[in-house]
Amino acid sequence: MNLHTAGHRRGVVAAPHHAAAETGRLILEDGGNALEAMVAMAAAIAAVYPHMNHIGGDAFWLLREPSGRVRAIMGAGPAGAKATAALYREHGHDEIPSRGPLAALTVPGAVATWMLALQAAEAYGGKLPLDVVLGPAMRHARDGYTVTRSQARLTAEKLSECKDAPGFADMFLVDGTPPTEGSTLKQATLAATLDQLANAGLDDFYRGDVGREIAADLERIGSPVTRGDLEGYEAVVREPLSVALQTGTLYNTPPPTQGLASLIILALFERLRVRDAESFDHVHGLVEATKRAFLVRDRYVTDPDRLPHPAARYLEKSFLDAEAARIDRRKAARWPAPKGEGDTIWMGAADSSGLVVSFIQSLYWEFGSACVLPRTGVLMQNRGASFSLDKGAANPLQPGRRPFHTLNPALAALSDGRVMAYGAMGGDGQPQSQAALFTRHVLYRQPLEEAVDRPRWLLGRTWGSAHTNLRLESRFDAGLIDRLLSAGHDVEVLPDAYSDTMGHAGAVVLRPDGTLEGAHDPRADGGAAGI
Repeated sequence: MNLHTAGHRRGVVAAPHHAAAETGRLILEDGGNALEAMVAMAAAIAAVYPHMNHIGGDAFWLLREPSGRVRAIMGAGPAGAKATAALYREHGHDEIPSRGPLAALTVPGAVATWMLALQAAEAYGGKLPLDVVLGPAMRHARDGYTVTRSQARLTAEKLSECKDAPGFADMFLVDGTPPTEGSTLKQATLAATLDQLANAGLDDFYRGDVGREIAADLERIGSPVTRGDLEGYEAVVREPLSVALQTGTLYNTPPPTQGLASLIILALFERLRVRDAESFDHVHGLVEATKRAFLVRDRYVTDPDRLPHPAARYLEKSFLDAEAARIDRRKAARWPAPKGEGDTIWMGAADSSGLVVSFIQSLYWEFGSACVLPRTGVLMQNRGASFSLDKGAANPLQPGRRPFHTLNPALAALSDGRVMAYGAMGGDGQPQSQAALFTRHVLYRQPLEEAVDRPRWLLGRTWGSAHTNLRLESRFDAGLIDRLLSAGHDVEVLPDAYSDTMGHAGAVVLRPDGTLEGAHDPRADGGAAGI
């Protein structure tokens, strides 16, 4: 599978696993549109990349329609009816555990977003049967998938945390030990669940036989999510957040995601008027813009029904001008070390009709709660671990409350007529990788594959790491590293030239002449494909 593909006319996809990208290409080849291709990819990547995401997680979409309108599909599952602070304190917890049944405390929202995406697909000629869309995922889950390097490594690293969670050992270990890279694992129960959904419809996941089995298993293991929570859940369509820059209009998802932070970073950086790519001003400017954006994010972003005021306030010119003026062009601001871990997948798709999709799906941490439901094969997320048991926190635990999300797919309608869907995985790293990719490709005109390939940095946490310093891949120029150190940045140079710590980024681009381009990260196990 190629990491970069260009010159296609009918469609293009990008994904962090080659099997998911190939699934998207096949759906496009069968006459499906970008939305149908993305649902197929979302199901397939759960079958072949389960440590990163699963159908027990949440998902968010940005959809650019041929008319130019952009909409957000929001799949943030709320906390279960029994998820009270008292429940956790009764079990002796001062904070929400990150693994096990009490970590599986939010409704899985991803499948509900697939439903809305396929409904939207019909308006643009989508007509593929659901069994065709889910077919590749069923085959991978039933016949077996090849364990990637990252799955083998992360299973070993997180073994002590995950091995005792219900169902984990049966699904993801081999005789009690982590699988080796290149070995074959199967998710036969997941295949059966997908087959049921293909026949009964995706709504069955919440309000049918599959939903009943999910609820029974959750009750059996002691999760606070009930059948009523599943039956009452629906994903929603919302207006995205947007900000107009000289290069075009940028879009991202609204709260409870950190899409606001991603937009603030690029809006602040534009105001710095940095001329040279890969310079101290480029990296320092984006890092300092990230700090300003994260201060807003951590103070403001919460359940959208509980926001004190509209998020657009932080994208107004007066606010952005004032924030940019607070950035010291020579010295690093003190870093307050906000929380944020993450494992996620971003994928993109575009087709010749003008549909462009930016999509992200996640379990939160690698393997999520680590709980695999035996009757359905659903691996449950641990997104609710981002809640606090402190009533005065920005995101306190309450039944029905939606948790803070690091997830945020990005999309830009550029002034030159191009439409670019882009994104990344990796907790706090998502907005930063988006900013690195966008500035390199759009502002500094680096080829897309080069912009994705170039060395990246990370301020803050990702991949379960406790580090909150500024980490850089080893390919950065030594002179730049010295300047960052002199400016007061707490720099750590990683030994890897291409580090998983930086997450996995990708993009698809629709050009004004109708040609399509896609690229995905060499740090991942995927690529781009088109027809």
